[in-house]
Amino acid sequence: QVQLVESGGGYVQPGGSLRLSCATSGFTFSNYAMTWYRQTPGKERELVASIGSLGRTTRYADSLKGRFTISRDNAKSTVYLQMNSLNPEDTAVYYCNAKALGRNYWGQGTQVTVSS
Repeated sequence: QVQLVESGGGYVQPGGSLRLSCATSGFTFSNYAMTWYRQTPGKERELVASIGSLGRTTRYADSLKGRFTISRDNAKSTVYLQMNSLNPEDTAVYYCNAKALGRNYWGQGTQVTVSS
């Protein structure tokens, strides 16, 4: 059974940091590119950051470069998203996605709220 379980979300003040994790099981993690997306009510889901299967390539939304860092640990089948200098516009549900070989898996999401 494929599972992607996000964690690490919560409330944080502007300027703060959070580290999201997405623990996976049920598929060969090291074969899959991993991506973090986020979504706010009434808006389309947007790409935050992605990382290649071996962790050698990364891509970020232009507006987030320099503040967010994606990484992965293939031994733990887990992908991370370090988020720094958070602002209220970063408030969203964050989802992780695994994609490869025509397969596409999603987690249930974790809420991040940035507010004073």
